[in-house]
Amino acid sequence: MVAPLFPLGRVVATPAALNALAIAGEDPGELLERHQGGDWGEVLTGDAHENRRSVANGWRILSSYTVGTGRVWILTEADRSSTCLLLPNDY
Repeated sequence: MVAPLFPLGRVVATPAALNALAIAGEDPGELLERHQGGDWGEVLTGDAHENRRSVANGWRILSSYTVGTGRVWILTEADRSSTCLLLPNDY
């Protein structure tokens, strides 16, 4: 396990994201560990750079992971009060 780079705050998820994770047999805890450890998943290089700046400056952090045939996003708010697992369509 990689040391966490930032707190997640309250973790919540949309029903659609939970359903997609269950269908794909993915453990949301593992994705949260990746997100919190700086493995942003499948984001553009510029977005990964922005995430690193966001960790240092207290801005919002977004990760994107392939789950089954779709994607699940993980979004941690700038104030680190909460982290949400959601599908892009949920945004």
